[in-house]
Order: sequence, then structure tokens, then C-alpha cells
Amino acid sequence: MTSEPSSTAVRTALWRALHLHHDAPPAVFEDDLGLRLADPGDDWRQRPDMDPDDNPFARAAVITRARFAEDLVAEEYGRGVRQYVILGAGLDTFAQRRTELAASLDIFEVDAPGPQSWKRRRLAELGLGLPAGLRFVPYDFEAGGSWWDAVVGAGLDAGRPAVVASLGVSTYLGRDAIVAMLRQGAALAPGSTFATTFQLPLAMVEPGPRELRARVEEAARAFGTPFTSFFAPEEILALARDAGYRTVEHIPATALTDRYFAGRADGLRPSNAEELLVVTV
Repeated sequence: MTSEPSSTAVRTALWRALHLHHDAPPAVFEDDLGLRLADPGDDWRQRPDMDPDDNPFARAAVITRARFAEDLVAEEYGRGVRQYVILGAGLDTFAQRRTELAASLDIFEVDAPGPQSWKRRRLAELGLGLPAGLRFVPYDFEAGGSWWDAVVGAGLDAGRPAVVASLGVSTYLGRDAIVAMLRQGAALAPGSTFATTFQLPLAMVEPGPRELRARVEEAARAFGTPFTSFFAPEEILALARDAGYRTVEHIPATALTDRYFAGRADGLRPSNAEELLVVTV
């Protein structure tokens, strides 16, 4: 079992940082801590996948989904929700950046055991604080079992609502694992919200970004992390309805562009290659 973060987790952290280092203000999402965790070396911007002009749509998607999830947590906190589950946490730094909010939450970071242990060591080496409510939950999504059982075993109160975010995870899971993830989430307490990204089939991606997405898929295969699941919006909505959620909503990239990128002079925006499903229990 690997003891380091996946190439995808590292690239996600570096793209978050690249947004701050390259894109024009105002920043949609601010995260330099992931860069410190990854520790890629001083020449990290020379990596082929860090060319800021190569695939700005993918970079925009990464910062959009992160911003959306953290806005959702803050919104639900205002409604009294005090539990936050991050499925496939990778190098997420919410607990270290949003310290005032994190101090009042029970946060469950769910990830593969090896990379999770690596991250915990790096946090300690950097002297980054761990809020009292942060729990690391080792879990392998493709190995069977239940992430729900894992987080309940780690202290999630099954009788209280939670926000669950699964960002960039379904891309690398098989259909059965995605169905299981959704069905387990339906066991959350009433008032809970589950947000997950999903990849559209290549033929549904808008021209321009379609060619870029094809290159990203090729690179992912070369790194040993191939894209494995694609859904038309009506397909993922149907899976969520079948899982038993009270409400299901597809949030397209156009709506996210209007929310977070309106009026930007640099034209940065996400494409429709990756979009969001938001469901409530």
C-alpha cells in the first residue's frame, strides 16, 4: 500500500496554489497550505501539469468545487449542523485554514490509510494545528465495506445531521462503488447534505475543453489513476433518487460560473467536464 499521497491529490493541491500564484485577483479560493504539505520543491511551477495556460478549465474546476463545499459547510453551520465528513480528503486543509469554523465542528477526513498517515506526519512536521474535533478515518473506497460504518466508528453522531463532501473522488471509482457511496450516505440523519462531483461523458463536454479533458484522461492513465466513471446528469440524478434521498439537484458548471467567476477579466471558469450533485436526507 502506498504511503504517499496520490499524484491526483498532489496535483489538486498544487492547482489550488497556482490559482493564487498566477490567476488575477480576486481569488475564488485561497489555499497555500496544500502546497506546503505536498512540498514539491522550489521548481514546482516548472512541472508540465502546472503550465497555467495548458488547462485552466481543470484548475478552475478544482477551486470551484472546494469553494462550493466550504460555502456549503458555512451555510449549514448557520442552520446548526456541526459535523463535516470529507470523503477522499487527500491534501485538504480546511481544518488548518478555516480555524474559527473548524473549532466548532466535528470533522472526519476519510482517505486511504497510507496517504493519510503520510499527511498526518507532514502536518506534525509543519507544526500545523489539529482542532480537537478533527478525526482521521482510514478507508479504501474500492475495497468494499462501508465508509458510513467507518465514520460512525470514528465518532460521527448518526442521530445528528452532517455535511458530506466527495470532491473529485467518483472520477476514479467504479460504478458499484459510487452506488454504494450514495446509498450509505442516505443513512445520514435528516437535515444532512451530501455534495459530490461527477464527470460527464467526453461527448457531452463542450468543444475546446473536450480536447483538454481528453488529454487529462490520457495523463491520468499514464500516472496509474485512470478516469473510470462518467455520468450524464439524468443518470447520476436517477442513482441518487434510487438511493432514497429527499431532494436531488444537479448544479451545472454554468451556475457555478455565474456564482464564482462573474466579471473576471481573465476569463477563468470551469467547463462542464465536471459538475456537482447535491442531495439532502
